[in-house]
Amino acid sequence: MALVPNYSLYLVTDAVLAGARGVEAVVQEAVEGGVTIVQWRDKGGCRAARPRIRALREWLRARGVPFLINDDVDLALACDADGLHVGQGDLPCAEARRRLGPQRLVGVSVSTVAEAAQAMRDGADYLGVSPIFSTPTKPDAPAPTGLAGLCAIRAAVRLPLVAIGGIHAGNATDVLAAGADGIAVVSAILAAPDPRAAAQALRVLTGRINKGKSPF
Repeated sequence: MALVPNYSLYLVTDAVLAGARGVEAVVQEAVEGGVTIVQWRDKGGCRAARPRIRALREWLRARGVPFLINDDVDLALACDADGLHVGQGDLPCAEARRRLGPQRLVGVSVSTVAEAAQAMRDGADYLGVSPIFSTPTKPDAPAPTGLAGLCAIRAAVRLPLVAIGGIHAGNATDVLAAGADGIAVVSAILAAPDPRAAAQALRVLTGRINKGKSPF
């Protein structure tokens, strides 16, 4: 992959939370505020959205921000995304790696040490540790992993860890201190009245905690 990922502030899209402003407009504001990587998540997506997705990918690529697709490997390939993120019930990581090749990113959602170790063996580039806290944006998520679970996964694997689930400016410092290399957010930015300002505030926190760390 040409782009070098910085996982510090990872934005996952949600069309409902973006509302009338539109996903693309909110993403652009968030990137201007400091978001370092974007994942397009739209379980109800359709082929008609592909031109929009490609346009957003081009906008992000021009700014050096990696763009990933959630779950849909065919969409990732069709839109020339920089990678794919899969959950435990999605396409297996090993199959995703086979189809995407070595140049694109593959991220895997994990909530236990065993899942993290398996994802590492299967060729994941990074792990999304989730949910750290309970979150209304994904009601079918497993029980919260918590900070203790995040610490255990950090001790077990050397891959970059992106923590997600109920993270906001009030708890992001604790999450990063527990071993996450970055934080992934949905509502903390997408539902904010000013996405750029919300991203700026979170980016300051990630920069402060990760100072001196490798950005992967």
